[in-house]
This record gives sequence, C-alpha cells and structure tokens, in this order.
Amino acid sequence: MAPARLDLTAKLAAELGLFDRPRVSVEAPFVASDAQLEIVHSPEYVQAVRHASSNPDQADSTRGLGTDDDPAFAGMHEAAARLAGGSWLAADALLAGAATHAVNFGGGMHHASREKASGFCIYNDAAVAIARLLDGGVSRVAYIDIDAHHGDGTQNIFWDDPRVLTISMHESGLTLFPGTGFPQEIGGSSALGSAVNIALPAGTSDAGWLRAFHAVVPALVAGFEPDVIVSQHGCDSHRLDPLTDLKTSVDAQREAALTISRLAAKCAGGRWLATGGGGYNVCSVVPRVWSHLIAIASGAPIPLRTPTPALWRDYVAERYQEVAPEYMGEDVDTWWRSWEVGYNPADAVDRAIMATRKELFPLYGLDPYFD
Repeated sequence: MAPARLDLTAKLAAELGLFDRPRVSVEAPFVASDAQLEIVHSPEYVQAVRHASSNPDQADSTRGLGTDDDPAFAGMHEAAARLAGGSWLAADALLAGAATHAVNFGGGMHHASREKASGFCIYNDAAVAIARLLDGGVSRVAYIDIDAHHGDGTQNIFWDDPRVLTISMHESGLTLFPGTGFPQEIGGSSALGSAVNIALPAGTSDAGWLRAFHAVVPALVAGFEPDVIVSQHGCDSHRLDPLTDLKTSVDAQREAALTISRLAAKCAGGRWLATGGGGYNVCSVVPRVWSHLIAIASGAPIPLRTPTPALWRDYVAERYQEVAPEYMGEDVDTWWRSWEVGYNPADAVDRAIMATRKELFPLYGLDPYFD
C-alpha cells in the first residue's frame, strides 16, 4: 500500500493530460468526521483507531490494529479517514448531479469491517460511499469488486441489506487471503441473493477471468436494477503482482473497467463511482491500470498502444530506480470464450462460474445454464 502507488498514478494521469480534460475536476479529499465514518463503523472501533493513531504502541490487536497487516502509526486515523473522505466526496458529487462518474483511486479499502481492520484496510471507504448514497436517497447500489482478494469487509457490512448487491470476483479463498468468498455466501436471511462470489482457481489468466466476469456480472447487475454502480478496481490479479496467483494483464483489467462503464450506462442511468484497491506491482502495473480507469470514467479510453510519456518514465527511473513500461498496454490477446458457446465441466474456471450461477441465477429468475 506504498504511497508511491498513488504518486505514480497521479503523475502518469497528469502527463497523459487526463486531469485537463473537459468536464474533469480534481478535488482534494477531506478527513472524514467520526459521524461520517460511523455510517458503517461502530463508534467503539473509530475510537480504537483514534487511540492507536495517537498511541501506536497501545493499538488494540483484537480489532486488527497494530498487526503485521495493519501496523499502527502516528496519524493513521487521519490518513485512513482521508481516503474515506475522498469516497464520501465522490458520492456527494453523484447525489448532487455535479458528476455522473467519479474516481477515488486512493480508495477501495474493502477488507475493513464494521468493528475491525484487516488486510491493509482501516476504514472501508467504499462502504462509506455506498451508505452515503443510500442515505442520500438512492434506492439500490450494485458494488462490483474485481480485486484478486475477496471483498469481505464490504460484503459483511451489507450482508443483510437487500438494497446493496455486492459482487466479488477473486482468487479462491482456498489459496488466498482472506479465505472467504465462496459461491454459497449469498447474503443474509433478509437479503438472499445480495452477495455474489466468483471464486476463481489460482492461475486463472485473461481468457478465464474475462469469461467469468461476463458469464455472471452483467446479468445479475441488470436483474438487480441499481441506481448507482460502485466498483473496486484492485489490480493485484496481474501476473506480475507479488501477492496473488492470478495471471491477468493490464489489457484485461482495462476491458473490465470498460464493461463496468457500459453497465453503468445501461443499468444505472450512467452513475458510476470507481475506487482503487490492491495492487503491489507499484511501478509497472498500478499506474497504468488506474490511469486507464480515469480515462474511461472521463469518457475517452486511452488506446493500449499509446506510449507512456517520457517524462513519467524518467521520473520512475530517477525516483524509484525502475524501468517503466513503454506503452499503456501489454499487447496481449484478451479474447474470451462466451458462456453461450457451452460449459466445459473439465475446466476449473467453468466449474467456478457454474457454482456461482447455480446459487444466484435462480433467485433472479435466470437459468444458471443459459441467460
């Protein structure tokens, strides 16, 4: 979660001219108040974070603070609350009609739950944004999470809320943290069908990843009929990411963002709030994926063969002693086999897709075998 991820993304986006596009504004995120954080977190937890922020050596490990994944440090409350403030600001812009699309690439802290920090996440800014949208009059929100890790915190916060559809496509919990996110997790008793989990086998590459996304996500989002889509674009599913076992490309993640944009236009009146998330190949992968996300949200995707700006490559070399990629894409084949051409029970990805479709599709009046 190095700040370099945000630094390099902001510099690449600026050099590409994305912040200077018509109708694009860059707003400074504020530190969310306790009341704003408590829209999804308990007051006791917020106070525990505040205490750890002022007294790092006294962090409450029972709340996930002061652990290897979430070490306590001076100012941690303000830093985490600023990420939440950014997503609150984005939600407010959509509610006010000041924006149709909003991006907080510093957000996407999807492991934080109501009472506990987890997986590098202190406050769940995506959940804060969703709750703000609901309180602001939005009837239904679809949350789409394509991080390699299960979006467990966001799912759990809205587990029994039929107004929120949480969809997470991730590496199976059998092989990756947090060990959850199986197809049978479909929401609480008052919200059956509100949680969707596509648990992919380790080693899944572009073709299988995109096949799984298209075989599940569009149909369920359309069936749910959301007023707004909130998405989490953790890019740690990339083949060069050091923490996961998925094998996607920058090109495939750009394709998923394009599809989410189209889903927002088709199913949610165009309203779309996108966040960042995981991603630990700091110089090569994260800046390109999130710059593509910004470009798509601002209405003009960047072609994959676009050269990365020389000034940005020089900055990467001088500041981080890394060789930056020369192009915005990876020149790979992202062709994926449509579900309509058939289900292969010998294919582990197809079995994962079918497990999810069998659990969820009948609840939406859909056939798990055919759309």
